[in-house]
Amino acid sequence: MANKILVGPLLGLESESLYTFCLLTDRSVSSVKVMTDAGELVANAVGDTPRGKFWRAEGSFAAKPLYQKITYQVKLDNEIAADGQARDAWTFYVPGQNEKPLLAYASCNGFSTFDLRNKTDDPYRLWREMAQSHARIPYSLLLMGGDQLYADSVWNDVTTLKKWGELSRKRKVAQAASKEMLGQLERFYERIYRERWADPDMSLMLASVPSVMMWDDHDIFDGWGSYPKDLHECDVYQAIFGVARRYFELFQMRTKANHSLLNPSAEHYGFAFTFRGYHILALDNRAERTLTQVMSEQQWSDINTYLSKTVQGGDLLVLSAVPVIYRDFSFTESVFDTTPWSEELTDDLKDHWRAKEHQGERARLIMRLLDNTKARQQHGKYRTLLLSGDVHLGCLGVINDNRAGANVKIHQVVSSGIVHPAPSRIAWIGIMAVTNDDDEFLNEEHTIRISMLKPFSSDKYIRSRNYVSLKEGTDEKLWVNWLCEQKDHPAYPLES
Repeated sequence: MANKILVGPLLGLESESLYTFCLLTDRSVSSVKVMTDAGELVANAVGDTPRGKFWRAEGSFAAKPLYQKITYQVKLDNEIAADGQARDAWTFYVPGQNEKPLLAYASCNGFSTFDLRNKTDDPYRLWREMAQSHARIPYSLLLMGGDQLYADSVWNDVTTLKKWGELSRKRKVAQAASKEMLGQLERFYERIYRERWADPDMSLMLASVPSVMMWDDHDIFDGWGSYPKDLHECDVYQAIFGVARRYFELFQMRTKANHSLLNPSAEHYGFAFTFRGYHILALDNRAERTLTQVMSEQQWSDINTYLSKTVQGGDLLVLSAVPVIYRDFSFTESVFDTTPWSEELTDDLKDHWRAKEHQGERARLIMRLLDNTKARQQHGKYRTLLLSGDVHLGCLGVINDNRAGANVKIHQVVSSGIVHPAPSRIAWIGIMAVTNDDDEFLNEEHTIRISMLKPFSSDKYIRSRNYVSLKEGTDEKLWVNWLCEQKDHPAYPLES
């Protein structure tokens, strides 16, 4: 079988019934077709990379009374093609009309350093366990909340950037990105998508479960959007961002043709759609991030417009890559703001929602989601759940709103990371020493309280690699289960 798929297939979902099939092929390929049980889908070439062409096909698979298992194959120039594991057929699960779907959520799919990677036994263990679990009880949707790639090696692998890094700050800011640098960046991002997504179990899951993805900083490089203004806006930083953005748009967003985008003409990639009773909203906290904002006014307007239309029916799942509810770093931040080392720690401290520059915007997000939750609960018992990653730990938080005697709650589940290891015991002791998780009050009357909770069968913080499954049980609770490497089996039921 001569024809090989370079990356993919990547199965996606953009509405209740619209599935997408994307893949990267060699540049010599002139036609791609996806052969499904329901018929043939013709793919369009929607992007080029140094070595290949990126293709996208769409197909509608409406829910039926009973579940469906759809098998598909890919033809390149009318010949059946295989992926890097010599697989030439894949099957995905479409839940029945009244079925409560099983969802998965994961983040932090890689390593921040090569040293960490070398010290990690069985890096893709949880992807293998997810694939084994999927074979027994299939997932209907995989939500991925950021850091799908880990591109931090860009500073060493791209030779022109390595030389640029040796310049003085003044010369760095003044220097333009050369044509040679842009070419090297193109080859770098293409290569790491090909390499990092090639694991047998991960690639099987991405071909067999529809996924939706929102990026975080490591999909660009560590701390993007939280650097000083002169660096953030300099030509080289913007060049890196531009190339990383193009590859994110292809491989993760599956192009600007994505039907779930809140505003295809905007600079941000916020998206939303409904699926089997869930409203799924992803916040883009990177495309327009600076030291003084997380999301632009345009994105805020698009989010508010969407939320105003979702006041009836369904649970709301909100993807926010960085946790909205987490430990308080404000004391540490205030100390470093007065020292010469503040710049070096910008991406670690300023990247959090609770950084002082972002606290007002965080409060705005919380209040908007509380208002939406209250409006939806006038029509039934519906939940709001924030899904986050980033911190390399699993944990659980809650916002309690008791204004005017109301009882409105928003929970947050953090799952992180499916590949990236948790902090070492010593590192975690250090984090706890300079932070706190005391209850926080968002208003003067202390009627909006934000707290960290302890999952069942677990410590408060799950210091182990993990991913999460979500499913509504027969008890009408939304059960959150952290699937971990460790012996514990953390779980928590979210009541409506």
